[in-house]
Amino acid sequence: MTPPAADPAAVGPDVGLLGPGWAGSPAASVTSDLAYLQALLEAEAALTRAQAALGLAPDGAAEAVTRAADPGHFDVRSLAERARGGGNPVIPLVADLTEAVGEEYGPYVHRGATSQDIMDTATMLVAVRALDLILADLARTEQALARTAAAHRDTVMPGRTLTQHAVPTTFGLKAAGWRSLVLDARDRIFRVRGSLPVQLGGAAGTLAAFSAYGAEDPTALVAAYAHELGLCEPLLPWHTLRTPVADLAGCLAFASGALGKIAADVLVLTRTETAELVEGSGGDSSAMPHKANPVRSTLIAAAARRAPHLAATLHGSLAAQDERPPGAWHAEWEPLRELLRLVGGAARDAAELTEALRVDADAMRAHLGLTHGLIVSERLSAELAPALGRARAKELLTELARHAYAENRSLGELLAEEPELKEVKNLGELTDPARYTGSAGALTDRALERR
Repeated sequence: MTPPAADPAAVGPDVGLLGPGWAGSPAASVTSDLAYLQALLEAEAALTRAQAALGLAPDGAAEAVTRAADPGHFDVRSLAERARGGGNPVIPLVADLTEAVGEEYGPYVHRGATSQDIMDTATMLVAVRALDLILADLARTEQALARTAAAHRDTVMPGRTLTQHAVPTTFGLKAAGWRSLVLDARDRIFRVRGSLPVQLGGAAGTLAAFSAYGAEDPTALVAAYAHELGLCEPLLPWHTLRTPVADLAGCLAFASGALGKIAADVLVLTRTETAELVEGSGGDSSAMPHKANPVRSTLIAAAARRAPHLAATLHGSLAAQDERPPGAWHAEWEPLRELLRLVGGAARDAAELTEALRVDADAMRAHLGLTHGLIVSERLSAELAPALGRARAKELLTELARHAYAENRSLGELLAEEPELKEVKNLGELTDPARYTGSAGALTDRALERR
């Protein structure tokens, strides 16, 4: 029997059924339809208050509009459906808000503004709130990584290049590198968060309507509007100068990639055959009871794959024609919200991942021997060259490497039997991977000095 089709009118809000990476995250709540509605209403009410502060509207109008701008009194579904008529949700919202304010002060709703002024300003409010939450989770992540890097400053492990063992490194240095990327993301987001502006330009970015309504200096109204909302005052209306949105795209895409690097490494190091790391609480499998999947890393990795494409759409919208664009502006809304959600979810997951990550130092140390000691061949080439000559040292090590694999013996044993090396002292020390980590410890210490 075919199940009945769902009634679109009965379908609930977008709660993240297909977005487990952001579902239930702090960022999800501040990017919901209701959160956007609240931001739109705040933008409208702040505009009336700013005009009242400059004597361009009665104080009673500011009070009435602020009082009426309660998202609980508006139907989000109705606004969404009616938005098709004018291409954006501000137009039906202004009609509903004007009615809610009443006949006396209704004319002061949205006075002098255009829909894009309100939509862009509301978007900046939503972005600021989401970025604050992302910054909080990035702070948790970097603190957890600082603790891990310090604890494992001298935990030796194989360094891997192009998927293969290269030379020894330390897990402390790896964790310090992860933390450095997180701090880079934090710094970029912090700079962008502090620069996000209100939007106020009127129909074509000239502020002409505000002059018509009595403003001697309309730019003073822009400053008052920014003050009301705690956003920056822009130098110019930015209806088709989309630097704020492009900056958001850039810092969010970078943050996603930075967290994605951590996830990529954890996914490799938690493989069954590697098992140098374990996620604190792995996820279940629907079919295999024995599995504890690295779900946090998986979700972060998924976000890192999607974010660049969303950012590309936002950067593509920089090419917006005229004084207000058809399509370019409209194309920004959903990708920007999705970026905020994805990065918000990834930051939440990264904090949980790094705070509970378990390190198996014994496994790391054991894996150093998988290449029979050849992981230190670079050091040996340098150390043996003065005694044998550079060419002979390379030739000998190449020959011994073949024997090590063919006979399943360690390079140290083979070196000890080599007549040419009878006069070379400290061969045991030279072949100890733990004694060939270079400046890993000092680099870790240096990285942890960054605050």
